[in-house]
Amino acid sequence: MRAGVIGYPVLHSRSPAIHEAAARAIGLHLDYRAISVAPADLAEAITTMRRTGMRGMSVTMPHKHNVMEFLDELTPAAVELGAVNHITNTNGHLVGNNTDGEGFLLGLSAAHGIDVAEQHIGVVGAGGAARAIVRACALAGASQVLVIARNPQRAADAVVVGQEVAAVATFDVLEQLDIVVNATPVGMSGTTAANDTPFDVSLLDEGAVVVDIVYEPLETPLLRAARERGLTAVDGLSMLAGQAAAQFEWWTGQPAPLDVMIAAAKVVPSGNPSTP
Repeated sequence: MRAGVIGYPVLHSRSPAIHEAAARAIGLHLDYRAISVAPADLAEAITTMRRTGMRGMSVTMPHKHNVMEFLDELTPAAVELGAVNHITNTNGHLVGNNTDGEGFLLGLSAAHGIDVAEQHIGVVGAGGAARAIVRACALAGASQVLVIARNPQRAADAVVVGQEVAAVATFDVLEQLDIVVNATPVGMSGTTAANDTPFDVSLLDEGAVVVDIVYEPLETPLLRAARERGLTAVDGLSMLAGQAAAQFEWWTGQPAPLDVMIAAAKVVPSGNPSTP
């Protein structure tokens, strides 16, 4: 089976290691490659996928939105989020889907035994990943999903995908939350906010779970502060591997070995470590 990931840049993506480790674990031959595709070449890349019978394609920046116009079908997740993170090719019929939210839930439940059902969730940030998490938590039965973001309009837009359980909030609600997710780049290596935390963990309840979707570094300043306070802290590898596991299952029809994929994700490739 052939698959790959397209983006620009993408040559230092962790996806090949993650997917190929999963394939080896279940005895499947998989040729998965990182393919650099400039924006002007996107249509040609999708045509090539269709013509050559490549089974799956992961999609990362900057193609997640623009790729939608070249596909035959979009899942509800892709439509509602306005973004595709993988394509499945079935006899030339290309289906675009978004597994970011599904991967977030899978990483929490399978890797950490955490269920969002009936929980009060706070999502800090309102970008694409934040929107996917808001939608997924709402669909999974969260009691409330509160979006905290600097831009009020983007926060309002993120709330829309969370149906009736989502609302815009401020950091004043932190003490009420069961699970708090950092879906911003704050704390990421190589950024101006690498040494910062997006909120004060001292405001959280002693039983709160802190999730950071940043995975470079694995222990962000936020997670370090959470652990020092004795809180449950979840790093970004669970979501990274989770969204890949959901893609893998679409392409193969077999359960993905999430533990193997998380282990493979820990190997930092040379170059840009922030590429999925």
